Amino acid sequence: MQNPIVRIEHLSHRYSTTWAIRDINLEIDQSGIVGLLGSNGAGKSTTMNILCGVLNQTEGSVWIDGIDMRKDPESAKKLIGFLPQTPPLYLDYTVDEYLTHCGYLRLIEKDRIKASVADAKERCGIGHYSKRLIRNLSGGYRQRVGIAQAIIHRPRLVVLDEPTNGLDPNQIVEVRSLIREIAEDRSVIFSSHVLSEIQLLCKDIKMIDGGRMVFSDSMDAFKNYVLPHSVVVQLANPPSEESLRMVPGVTRVDFLTANQLRVYFDGDPEITENIVEASVRNGWKLREITLDKSSLDEIFAQLSNNPSK
Repeated sequence: MQNPIVRIEHLSHRYSTTWAIRDINLEIDQSGIVGLLGSNGAGKSTTMNILCGVLNQTEGSVWIDGIDMRKDPESAKKLIGFLPQTPPLYLDYTVDEYLTHCGYLRLIEKDRIKASVADAKERCGIGHYSKRLIRNLSGGYRQRVGIAQAIIHRPRLVVLDEPTNGLDPNQIVEVRSLIREIAEDRSVIFSSHVLSEIQLLCKDIKMIDGGRMVFSDSMDAFKNYVLPHSVVVQLANPPSEESLRMVPGVTRVDFLTANQLRVYFDGDPEITENIVEASVRNGWKLREITLDKSSLDEIFAQLSNNPSK
């Protein structure tokens, strides 16, 4: 049976007297993009720094492809590529000089470093900037160089902490595309406090709030976690608001247009049947009825306040 690429058990870390994370447990499969979601200060960076061997945890254990990070950190770290929130770039190096240096740091064999640098540059689309000083690159291309150093040794796991933070919309799209390509043959952990970024990139989601894991499941499960509390109804012959509020379960009605309404209800699972029956009985001529899903922001807020997974 194949090991998960990451297994974390009862992970906790304390700075002085304050616990940054408490009792984090998770497993991550060998491929695909996993989103680590949480607001600023939630504990994401602490978790990733421990996962990548940058920080020793106060309690708990981390395994990378079955290797205990504390017992054999060198072997575990060889499997990881890490881009921290502030890319570790040497601004007075050229792209080639910097990536060559990273190749040596990653213990790549000397006769393979040149090919590894060329491969990383090609994958990240920075080959035409080989001789350019990093300080003269745009924010988007600096981020690409940061990602290149994270994949130069072809790791099994790539950990990216807020990789789109501070980029303009075009640069974000480019980095997004690059991350998808990287994840085709390895596992990627993508950290962000921006819900839309996680939604667009990730198949699974791990949410940390207040230093604790409050959700761990698929993106579909995350989006469906909060049951809808309203339906959008299209009627050819709409009645008055008062008539609609007589339908069992309905608590409020808002007219969006002359024929389209948002109907709020109390959670009754039979609400659609109740509206359909009332429409047939009263001649409202129902044309369409759809569940109005809660937004990701609302789900984020509810999970933050009421952790249950």
